[in-house]
Amino acid sequence: MLRDEDRRQLERVSAIVREVLGRDAVGAYVFGSAVLGRLRPQSDLDVLAVSARSTDREQKRRLVERLLEISGRGGSRRVELTVVVQSEVRPWRYPPRFDFQYGDWLREAFGRGELEPWPSRTSPDLAALITMALLADRPLLGPPPAEVLDPVPQEDLVRGILAEVDSLVADLDTDTRNVVLTLARIWTTVATGAIRSKDAAADWALERLPAEHRAVLARARAIYLGEEGERWDDLGPRLRPFVDHVTARLERPA
Repeated sequence: MLRDEDRRQLERVSAIVREVLGRDAVGAYVFGSAVLGRLRPQSDLDVLAVSARSTDREQKRRLVERLLEISGRGGSRRVELTVVVQSEVRPWRYPPRFDFQYGDWLREAFGRGELEPWPSRTSPDLAALITMALLADRPLLGPPPAEVLDPVPQEDLVRGILAEVDSLVADLDTDTRNVVLTLARIWTTVATGAIRSKDAAADWALERLPAEHRAVLARARAIYLGEEGERWDDLGPRLRPFVDHVTARLERPA
């Protein structure tokens, strides 16, 4: 369930999309924790926007400027906004491409004036984003997502999330909680076909992990739920064995 302040922040994101994209704004859709269960203390607000054409440099600048003002400021949640051009994802084809992306992990690059700090616009992970937006069916702007986006075949969903594993694991030391929880969620989806919230995916995975690996995932889940502070010094030697075990399960999901 969304708090009033979360609703207001989503309305501000929708207003920014409408204002910057103008008549090219086809729709904007909530996905992620806000619709997979409920928002947790560490949850972002995730929005997928669909545009009729690619954004130009001035539009990207305005999106960055406006989102920097509202994302993670004054007690508000961090915002993640992904913009796709409709013709690049409908009809669906793999790998998908995005047009613009804002996330607080890019804040430093945006602060330096970089408007396109990503190495490539090809993004296999969009398969999961679009799937979540369709399942959630929560338009902030425009018609229902099924009228704007094509469904993603299950094989492309799995291919898309597996394509992100190497880059995800590379961030283990700097983004430990997120890496651990996301690996659990990827495992869940590969094994069951379902997309769960991070804590629900952790619950699923904890039941299937050997005892020696459970402490790592249990800690990440507790931090995500606000039950513990961010701390990994005591579990540091157990992180890599956890990652190795889960990634091996991705190769033989059954």
